[in-house]
Amino acid sequence: MRRILVVGITGAGKSTLARALGVRLGVPWYEMDALHFSGPGWAVDEAFGRKVAAIVEEDRWIFDSYGYPEVRDLLWERADTVVWLDYPRRVVMPRVLRRSLARTLTRRRIFGGNRERAVEWLSRDHPVLSSWSGHAGRRAEIGRRAGAPREVPLRVVRFDSPRQARRWLRDTGPRGTGNASGPADTRS
Repeated sequence: MRRILVVGITGAGKSTLARALGVRLGVPWYEMDALHFSGPGWAVDEAFGRKVAAIVEEDRWIFDSYGYPEVRDLLWERADTVVWLDYPRRVVMPRVLRRSLARTLTRRRIFGGNRERAVEWLSRDHPVLSSWSGHAGRRAEIGRRAGAPREVPLRVVRFDSPRQARRWLRDTGPRGTGNASGPADTRS
């Protein structure tokens, strides 16, 4: 595992797992939204595509996303491992609700200095609505990409519960057994 995508729907815990996996493996972790949003009003960084392209040319990296459309194919072509947090809505919705509520109430700055605001909760791009309405579509897209034929095999580690992911993480890397297949379903 050298070039890793941690994928799933909004609220699945991609950033948390990607960060922890990076520490365990000593692999640089990149937060996709932090690269994508550059300033107020959720402005997209004009250099976003070039930044991601430069990172994926490196030998080792972890991204916490299946990728924005302009970089998605590039990420999937270069990845050697996909860690898929394939959790049901009943798991992700309470998580994304708590996170967005906390961000809105505390007015904590996030990507590009932006804040989640109450008025944004009505937008289809808001994490809560996006997670709910995009769940089935994102799952299908990840499944399609994960199963697509490739010249170089793609290791897919798929979890349907946070407990499975925590157990796998514990057993992965220098302090674990190094076995990346863990308790979850894996396929190449």
